[in-house]
Amino acid sequence: MDGDVIYLDYSASTPCDPRVVEAMLPHLTETYANPSSRNHRPGRDAFRALEDARATVARRLGTRSPTEIYFTSGATEANNLALRGIAQARADRGRHIVTQATEHPSVLEPLRSLQLEGWDLTEIGVDENGQLRLDDLAAALRDDTVLVSLMHANNETGTLQPIRQAAALVHQRDVLIHCDAAQSVGKVKVDVSDLDVDLLTLSGHKFYAPNGIGALYLRRTKPALKVHPLFLGGGHESGLRSGTPNLPGAAGLARALELAVDALGVEGPRTTDLRDRLEQSVVGNLEGCTINGATDHRLPGTTNLSFAGIEGNALLASLPDLAVSSGSACTSSHSEASAVLLAMGVVPALARASLRLSVGRFTTTEEVDRAAGRIVEEVQRLRSLARRR
Repeated sequence: MDGDVIYLDYSASTPCDPRVVEAMLPHLTETYANPSSRNHRPGRDAFRALEDARATVARRLGTRSPTEIYFTSGATEANNLALRGIAQARADRGRHIVTQATEHPSVLEPLRSLQLEGWDLTEIGVDENGQLRLDDLAAALRDDTVLVSLMHANNETGTLQPIRQAAALVHQRDVLIHCDAAQSVGKVKVDVSDLDVDLLTLSGHKFYAPNGIGALYLRRTKPALKVHPLFLGGGHESGLRSGTPNLPGAAGLARALELAVDALGVEGPRTTDLRDRLEQSVVGNLEGCTINGATDHRLPGTTNLSFAGIEGNALLASLPDLAVSSGSACTSSHSEASAVLLAMGVVPALARASLRLSVGRFTTTEEVDRAAGRIVEEVQRLRSLARRR
């Protein structure tokens, strides 16, 4: 990253921690054999390294069974595998799926594709904080519901969902629950046993592992959960995900998860303090600036702010020295209000005037202060220009 640019987009992707790179290097230059080639020693060495990484990920997610962990290319693939795989495997039991309106596209789009193929899909709303209403979830469950998919933390606002309570409701109806935990793993405690979920997905580049590696947790039950694979042609990952395993990525994922979980007690409070400092510096110096989402039950390093009287994309364009994300998405030359913010009841004008700011492991207090000053400066300038028109 350019030294002149302050990086405040940790929710989108994190830099690879040097300690993670160090853990990966031997598998790029020494243990480079195919883990599936176990008829020779280099292949067996690679296989053992892969299984060591799997065992580490399992332990850090709160399960003692490494066979419940399947490596993927990231959360998008893992979400598709979980959702389409379970739906196809359980179609004889029912064809109804429940999710919430503020899910990530890697959940909503696969589910909407299933809807086009004949499944019934219920998308329940959220309250003004972006949180699921448990009564709405209970009301949405039907006799033919086979799966519920709820994210642990929202990617735009950081709002945390009551997953454990939702799982209890869902399991009372003998329905499976999937949790997209891409944003929460490594930032808050994520224990699959405590959350009581059946499937959970994660992505390494959200917690300082490289791009291109993720995992699916699939609870082992009796009888075992059946999931139809997306990829065929090799039988890797116990037949669930064909393709030569990414051993360097898996080793990096395992090391990154170790580091993140071990540092939760320190990094959680530190990034919370940085986020609060950023919010207070911006909101305290600007009228018409609001925080979107829950201010208590949320990720430590994420904030979403709306600025009345301006366009979010105009603000982004005026801040080339900050790496941040807009709460709006651009389609061609037209801006669209964030679907997440609209679902929370934010008016379209404010939803289009939002920024997501996220701090992380390498963010400094000086960077936060400089960024806050630049945001305040540019919002005031843009408002002044708007008043002259």
